[in-house]
Amino acid sequence: MNINLHIERLILDGVNIAPDQRHLLQASLTVELTRLLTQNGLAANFIEGVSMPKLSATDVQLTGNNPKQLGKQIAQSVYGGIGHE
Repeated sequence: MNINLHIERLILDGVNIAPDQRHLLQASLTVELTRLLTQNGLAANFIEGVSMPKLSATDVQLTGNNPKQLGKQIAQSVYGGIGHE
């Protein structure tokens, strides 16, 4: 199964990541979300394909300002809205 996921914009209220560190957050988010989708797949209602203008991710308690850790936490939250475990 091929999964194509496009996140046009990610809004993070109250998160302060330096502009030169944002690529680390993005890369970490991509790696973790890819891992979760590969390992666990999608929720049944997404299998046939869907376009969503907005996805409210599950709540996440962000810890610190480490962009790699934040990316991983955000990916897990996003996956909570589209995946199954």
